[in-house]
Amino acid sequence: MRGSIDNLDAAIIHIMAERFKITQQVGHLKAACGLPPADPGREAQQIERLRCLADEAELDPEFAEKLLNFIVSEVVRHHTEIAIRCPGAGRGHANN
Repeated sequence: MRGSIDNLDAAIIHIMAERFKITQQVGHLKAACGLPPADPGREAQQIERLRCLADEAELDPEFAEKLLNFIVSEVVRHHTEIAIRCPGAGRGHANN
């Protein structure tokens, strides 16, 4: 059982790494377009969507919401750093 848990933990880490690679690209696009790091409307939609998915998967929706809030806070932090470091970052790279 421990081996299976270890494999799942590794998969979670790899999935999160891939997710953050994509959100870094989004951060550069937002900086290039002068958009704010956070999108509260999108975040609210995602929370509701993931709470429903969690419920269907028999996972505590409160846990799913807390996890998403943590992830989003990290993404917004990264987007803020990108906007400060690289105003205009990603210009001309909208297809990447």
